[in-house]
Amino acid sequence: MSTTSAIASRIGLRRRINIASRLSAMAKATPDATALVMPTGKVDGKYEYRSMTFAELDEDSSRMAAGMISYGLRPGTRIALLVKPGIDFVSLTFALFKAGAVSILIDPGMGKKNLVNCLEAADPHGFVAIPMAHLARLIHRRRFPNATMNVTVGRRWFWRGPTVAELRETTIGDFQPVATAADDSAAIIFTTGSTGPPKGVLYQHRNFDHQVEQIRDRYNIQPGGIDLAGFPLFGLFNSAMGMTTIIPDMDASRPASVDPDAIVSAVRDWNVTQSFASPAVWNVVGDYCEKHDIVLPTLKRVLSAGAPVPPAVLAKMKRAIADDGEIYTPYGATEALPVASISASEVLNETAKQTADGAGTCVGKNYSGIEWKVIKVVEGPIETIDDAQPLPTGEIGELIVHGPVVTREYVTRVETNRLAKIAENGQVWHRMGDVGYFDDDGRFWFCGRKAHRVLTENGTMYTVCCEAITNQLPKVFRSALVGVGAAGSQTPIMICEPHKKDWPHSEEESEALLREIREQCASHRLTGTIKPEHILLHPSLPVDIRHNAKIFREELAVWAEQQLSCDAL
Repeated sequence: MSTTSAIASRIGLRRRINIASRLSAMAKATPDATALVMPTGKVDGKYEYRSMTFAELDEDSSRMAAGMISYGLRPGTRIALLVKPGIDFVSLTFALFKAGAVSILIDPGMGKKNLVNCLEAADPHGFVAIPMAHLARLIHRRRFPNATMNVTVGRRWFWRGPTVAELRETTIGDFQPVATAADDSAAIIFTTGSTGPPKGVLYQHRNFDHQVEQIRDRYNIQPGGIDLAGFPLFGLFNSAMGMTTIIPDMDASRPASVDPDAIVSAVRDWNVTQSFASPAVWNVVGDYCEKHDIVLPTLKRVLSAGAPVPPAVLAKMKRAIADDGEIYTPYGATEALPVASISASEVLNETAKQTADGAGTCVGKNYSGIEWKVIKVVEGPIETIDDAQPLPTGEIGELIVHGPVVTREYVTRVETNRLAKIAENGQVWHRMGDVGYFDDDGRFWFCGRKAHRVLTENGTMYTVCCEAITNQLPKVFRSALVGVGAAGSQTPIMICEPHKKDWPHSEEESEALLREIREQCASHRLTGTIKPEHILLHPSLPVDIRHNAKIFREELAVWAEQQLSCDAL
C-alpha cells in the first residue's frame, strides 16, 4: 500500500459512522413497518406476540441512550450486556451504540467459570443485565472493580443504578447519537473457544457497517423482508437492513435442543421469508419437516453458519422451503465475518460428492470486500505480509484474509495478537486458523482447523477430510479425528457418535457397528492407516455453546487417551 493510500485509508477510518444510524434511516423511511416481534407465551396452543415498529425501536433506543448518558455514561465506556434475546436486547444494543459505549457481548451458555473469566478480562465499567447477572456481579465484585455504571433489566433488588423502565422515562429532548468514527470501538465479542480459551475481539463501527453492506449485497436482501433470527446478533443486522426480525421461542445458548414446532409456527404465523440459524437448528427442523411432510412456501432464503453444514441437512431443508428458495452457508469467524459463501444447490449438485471422498468442504467464493490467500503453514508469528509464503492452487495451507470486515485485534489474551495478525503498512491480515486450498474456480475448500491437524509419522491428516469418510455411514451422526502423542508421531484416533436411535445397547451391537466403521476406514486412502483398535464410539461429542456444531477435539483427545490407557490395562 502506498503512502497516499495509507493516508486516504486513515481519513476514511475517521469519517463519521455509527451502525445505529442505519436503524434511524430505516425508521425515517418506513416508520410504521414492524421491526421486532417476540413471543410472549401460548394461549390455547397458539403463540401470542409483542411487537415494535422501526419508529418505536429507534425512539426507544434513543430514549435509553439519553437516559444512560444522563446517569454518567461516556463514550468509550465498556458495558457488559447480559440480557436474554428479545426486544430489550436489540433496543439496548442500539442504545449503547448511540451512546458511544462499547458493548461486551458474551454467550451465557459458555458456563459460569468461562463467563466470569471473560468478563473480568474485558474489565467492564458497568453492567446492563438481568437481576441474576447483577447478583453474580456482586458475588464477584472484586473481579469487577470498575463496574460502576449499572442498569437492571427487570426488577432492581438491593443494588444501585437505574432500571430499564426508568431509562424509558427519560425525556429525549434534542438528543443526538454520539458522533463516532469508523475506527472507534463499538463492541467486544468473544470467540467460542473451540481451539482454546475464548478471546475478546474488538469490533469497530466500520466492521459492523461493512458487514451489513456485504451481507445485504451478497444475498440481495431488501427492506420489507421478514427474518426469523435463530442467532440473536443477526437481529441487529436485520434492523439495520430494514427487515422485520422475528425472535423465536428457543434457548439461543442451546440451539441443538430447539423445539422444531416453535420454528415452524413462527414461520407460518409471520410468513417468514428468511432465517438464520446454526446447522444444529436446521438438522432438527429438517428432520421434523421431513417426518411430518411440512413445506414452508414463504421461506425463500435460509442462512446457516458456525460449522460445515452436512449435505443431508441441506437436502432436507431444501425440500422444506419454497421451490425457488435457496440455502446459503456463509463462512467466517468472530474475527472476520463474512468471508465466503456457497449455496446448497452448488453443494448438492457439485461439491458434495468430492467432500464425501475426502476433498474437504467447499465454502465457496469470497465476498467482494475480502482479499484472501492460502499460505504455507507456520506455527509461530508472521511479522509482515512479505514473510508469508503463498501456495499454488490445490495445495493445502492456512488461510489469511484482509478487508473492512476483518477486525484488527484481541483486547483480552492480547498475547495472541502476534499469532493471529500479520501487518501490512498499518493494516492487518487475519490468520483464520483454518487450513485448506483454493480450486481452479477460486473457491476455498476447508480441510479443518490448523490446531486440529494430526501430525503422524506417515504425514498430516486433516480432520474434515478424514471425518467425511466415516460420516457417510447411515448410523454415524458425526465424527472427530484426534491425535494422541507428540506432534510428528501422533497416533490418529477416529471417534464416532452414532445417531441416538442407533446407539448400541449390547456388546454384540457395539462390535457390529465398530466393525462397519473399521471396514469403512480401511477402504479409504485417507483413513486406511487408522488401526482398528483406534476407532472409538462416543455417545455425544462435546460441541461449542454458540452453534452446538463445532467439535471440541482437544477435549476429545484427552478422552481418547484415557480410553486407550484403560484398554491397555
